[in-house]
Amino acid sequence: MVPTHVPMVALLGSRDAVLRAVEDGFPGVDVHARGNEIVVSGPAGDVALVSRLLDELVEVVESGTQLTPDVVTRSVRMLTAATAQRPAEVLTFNILSSRGRTIRPKTVGQKRYVEAIDANTITFGIGPAGTGKTYLAMAKAVQALQSKQVNRIILTRPAVEAGEKLGYLPGSLTEKIDPYLRPLYDALHDMMDPDAIPKLMEAGTIEVAPLGYMRGRSLNDAFVILDEAQNTSTEQMKMFLTRLGFGSKMVITGDATQVDLPGGTTSGLRVVEDILMGVDDVEFCRLTSSDVVRHRLVSDIIDAYARWDVARPPGDRRDRRDRGDRGARG
Repeated sequence: MVPTHVPMVALLGSRDAVLRAVEDGFPGVDVHARGNEIVVSGPAGDVALVSRLLDELVEVVESGTQLTPDVVTRSVRMLTAATAQRPAEVLTFNILSSRGRTIRPKTVGQKRYVEAIDANTITFGIGPAGTGKTYLAMAKAVQALQSKQVNRIILTRPAVEAGEKLGYLPGSLTEKIDPYLRPLYDALHDMMDPDAIPKLMEAGTIEVAPLGYMRGRSLNDAFVILDEAQNTSTEQMKMFLTRLGFGSKMVITGDATQVDLPGGTTSGLRVVEDILMGVDDVEFCRLTSSDVVRHRLVSDIIDAYARWDVARPPGDRRDRRDRGDRGARG
C-alpha cells in the first residue's frame, strides 16, 4: 500500500494512463488505486522499485510538472538503470521559465549536459537528432542573458548546402541563408516574447548569422552557440573556437552521423575531441538514443540504423570519418 497526499487524479492520469504506464514498465506488477492509496502487488523486488517510482512521481507532481506516460517511462528507465540521479532530481531541474512554462531536462544525459554548460566555458553537445542539444543550449543562453551573465546571444551554424545552391535561390543573401538558420529562430520564439525578438536583434543583443560571419571577430560577454557543427571543416572549427572572448561561453552542438560536407572534407566535429583532449574548461557531452525526447520511434530508428551499420560487410562500409559522407538524416 502506497499512501499519497497528492490528488489521485494527478497520479492516475487520464483514464489511468499513468498507472498503466507504471505497469508497462514492470510487467510482473499489478497497480490499483483504492481511495487515497495505491496498491502494488507482485515480486518483492519489483514492488520495491514501483514504490520508489511512485515516491518520485509524487515529487514531480509537487513541482508543478504534469505526469504523462512519457514521464513515467523516462522515470522507469532511470530507476532500472540504477543511475546516481533520481528521476525527480532530473525532471524538476529548472533551466528557464518563460511564457507560462518551465524548460527542464527530461533525461539524465540532458541534465549532465546542462550542468556541463554551467561548469565550463566551452561545452560540446554531441548526439543524434531529437536529444535536445540545441534547444537546451538555447535555453541556457536565454537564461544567461536574462540574468545579465552575458550581454548578448550569438547563434550560428554553417550553411553548407546553401554554399552549393545559393545562386539559384531568390532574394538577398540574408533571405537565401535564412532557411538554414530557421531552427534557431524557432527555438528563440519558444523561449522569448516574439514581439521582443526583432527589437533585440536590431539592437545586436541577439544575433543569428552564418558561421562565415564570425571570421575576424572577438566575441566578448556573449553566449555563443554553434549548431550543426558536424558540417564545419577543421579550419572552420578552429576559426570559430578562437573567436572566444572575455566573459563568454560557447556551446557547440552536432551529430557526427549527419555530415553534409563534400567528399574529401574532414568534419571538424569529428577530430576536435582528439585535438582538445586534456584542455581545461572544455567539456564533451555525448547524448544517445536514450536521450531522444521526440516520438519514441525516433530512438528506435536511431538504434536500428546503428545496428544496420555495424552488421554491414566491411567492404560495404564507407569511411565516414575521412570522407565526410552524408549520414542518414533524422
